[in-house]
Amino acid sequence: MADFVTADDGQGTGLDASSDAGFDAGEDRPRRITAPVSAGDRIFRGLLRAAGLSVFAIMGLIAFFLLYRGLQALRSSGWSFFTEQNWLTQAHVFGIAAVLPDGIIIALVALAIAVPVALTAAVFISEYAPVRIRSALVSLVDLMAAIPSIVYGLWGLFFLQPRIVGFVRWLTMHLGGVLPFLKVRTGDIDTSYTSSPFIAGTVVSLMIIPIIASLSREVFSQAPQGEREGAYALGSTRWGMVRKVVLPFGRGGVIGAVMLGFGRAMGETIAVALIISPKFLVTGHILENGANSISALIALRFGESDALSLSALMAAGLVLFLLTLLVNMVASVVIGRSRSGAATAD
Repeated sequence: MADFVTADDGQGTGLDASSDAGFDAGEDRPRRITAPVSAGDRIFRGLLRAAGLSVFAIMGLIAFFLLYRGLQALRSSGWSFFTEQNWLTQAHVFGIAAVLPDGIIIALVALAIAVPVALTAAVFISEYAPVRIRSALVSLVDLMAAIPSIVYGLWGLFFLQPRIVGFVRWLTMHLGGVLPFLKVRTGDIDTSYTSSPFIAGTVVSLMIIPIIASLSREVFSQAPQGEREGAYALGSTRWGMVRKVVLPFGRGGVIGAVMLGFGRAMGETIAVALIISPKFLVTGHILENGANSISALIALRFGESDALSLSALMAAGLVLFLLTLLVNMVASVVIGRSRSGAATAD
């Protein structure tokens, strides 16, 4: 039987004609196809590779700097640095056992408020908003993300806090007996309900809503048009199409946006420092006066610290850095298992 031979087309496709000798024309087998690599391609790949590696280099240098500067305090305090709830600059007693949980609580409160609002806004802008106002809404959300954090902090301190005390009191009176973390134990006075993790988390939520909403909207807008039209052809309503096509397609992107917002909330400094009343005690009562976070601790104690205290602040920053890195790693694993469009690819 005649050999099946493929000739080179003269454009560098790299098809080897001689390697086909001895095989039947009807036989299926993969062929290696190589494209010519120009000097521009090599430069572009090199730049991309350097940019990617530079991210790892920068992260490694940050971690090394924090570890190097914080090693003195870690050696001085030992494991008590992670179990001690006091931070006494003059006595050189340092511990993050109180500020670390409070920082996580503030971030979780911010997520609990921000995620529903941001996803609702993203779905509305992407699927329901009239075309004539859609671009204006997108610009408005992006503009909110550009507002400095100190503006949010001042707004929360002078405008939001005096007006939210009544709502916080209502939550305590009606739900404090059922949900212990909503109970306020310091008496029914206005100062008992101010400067709490809940108020700080509420202010921080306004700062991460634009981030989550903007990223989620971008993902939702990329849902395949064919699948949208297919859902409509099967008799689906618009909400049914959103629920069955858009939301599953954007699941991975939404998870990434939420984790990015969580990292932003964990690292927020100025707004939290303006709202909270510093307190080094783990209470678990989010409506009660007094809280702290690692980022706010660094901002408030930096100016009064000596060499050892600065080292302790650097060590606290290292813990926050590693925690944020861990959250991002977990998010990457979750996103890898639920990539955008994975549920609609079948």
